[in-house]
Amino acid sequence: MNAPLPKPSPKLLPKLLIIEDDIGLCSQYRWAFPSCQVLFAHTRLQALAVAQKERPAVAIMDLGLPPDPDGVSEGFATLDGLARQAPNTKVIVATSHGDRAHALRAIAAGAYDFCEKPIDIGMLGTIVARSLRLRTLEDENRRLSEMPSPSPIKHIVTGDAGMLKVCRDIEKLAAANVSALLLGESGTGKEALARALHDLGPRASQPFVAINCGAIPEALLESELFGHERGAFTGAVKQTLGKIELAHKGTLFLDEIGDLPQQLQVKLLRFLQDQRVERIGGRQPIQVDVRVVSATNQVLQDQVDQGRFRGDLFYRLNPITVRIPPLRDRGGDKLLLARHFLAQYAQEFARPVRGFSDDALAALAAHSWPGNIRELENRMKRAVLMSEQRMISAADLELTPGTEDMMGYDLRTARSRAERDVVQRALARSNGTLATAARLLGISRPTLYTLLEAHGLSADGSGVPAGEDAAAHDALTE
Repeated sequence: MNAPLPKPSPKLLPKLLIIEDDIGLCSQYRWAFPSCQVLFAHTRLQALAVAQKERPAVAIMDLGLPPDPDGVSEGFATLDGLARQAPNTKVIVATSHGDRAHALRAIAAGAYDFCEKPIDIGMLGTIVARSLRLRTLEDENRRLSEMPSPSPIKHIVTGDAGMLKVCRDIEKLAAANVSALLLGESGTGKEALARALHDLGPRASQPFVAINCGAIPEALLESELFGHERGAFTGAVKQTLGKIELAHKGTLFLDEIGDLPQQLQVKLLRFLQDQRVERIGGRQPIQVDVRVVSATNQVLQDQVDQGRFRGDLFYRLNPITVRIPPLRDRGGDKLLLARHFLAQYAQEFARPVRGFSDDALAALAAHSWPGNIRELENRMKRAVLMSEQRMISAADLELTPGTEDMMGYDLRTARSRAERDVVQRALARSNGTLATAARLLGISRPTLYTLLEAHGLSADGSGVPAGEDAAAHDALTE
């Protein structure tokens, strides 16, 4: 005899919030939805507190709540609070029989659907099941949309088409033993891409040596690059190999090559021509095998035109040029990278930070990020360390709350647009037959009438308000 299957843990069941002050009806709801984890609230404050903590998938709400049980003011205030505080929750409004005006107003205010009292549990169960299916689909779509597109380069987080093309170009170039010039603003990840050129190529097991040409005083830069012999100058107490020699058989990364002094430009050009170096104070040329990758945030062609950078060196350095887009031009990468750094530093510093407030999201999207990824990472690191809330705010990021138009992120507006579109397509598919369109949509005809009226549509899907004409058309076409 087979053992009975274990019942799923209540924690694994979808959460259904009942907002109702009638205790008897609450008891009825409790046994009517065995496949849900049923939660209860009897007032607006209780409902908002439960919604904030539990994030229910669906809520069933009576519009007549205390202290206005005979009216709807408290119910609509609760609906508004839920729309702002738990916008992903599908709210089903329970209305008095025939109270169509309040039902339509609730739909317009963000409710998913309505059910008339006295409650038909079978009908309500169908609406709840449909709500749960839609919520599951929305969650999955949201999860997929937030996932970065696969990047071929380790440590590069992006979902932007332009940056993904850069990554694919780097992957192609890695196998070719040619010099490359990376052009991009400070903080865009030039060194990470240079290291990727090295790691993905045949020199991966050999040294990767980086030097910032703009960070070392001119008097020391020649020695850093080419090395020196003992006694070559005051303080040269021993022979020292330069960065070029240290990179033998590997990759030399010359960051901020635009800051290289004119005198060293000549010496670097000579090295690139014959792959030989001479240490300061030395007389014997040393043969080396180095792939050179350079980078700059300057427009080198302008420097060449102005005589500040040698044209022959410029053409030696850039047989292949890769242009890296700034963060401000990388679409959703700002929020994608912010979430990446949030997860990284919350774990590293053991901080209980879990997400972003609305003003932080707006500020992240609106900021121009002149320091690019480096600036974003530094702001996120500070915010994770200093935030006293579970949600990072614009103040934690030291950003001004954004003035970005949030229409594109408003779930009620987006849901309304999507709902209108799918209703119009169902009407077109059914040639305006409302009964067929309702079956395609998986809703009742009364619900379809409500949607037509709410969206100002006629039975043929045009923007002519529906009403008696819709019902008449339905009767004629059945």
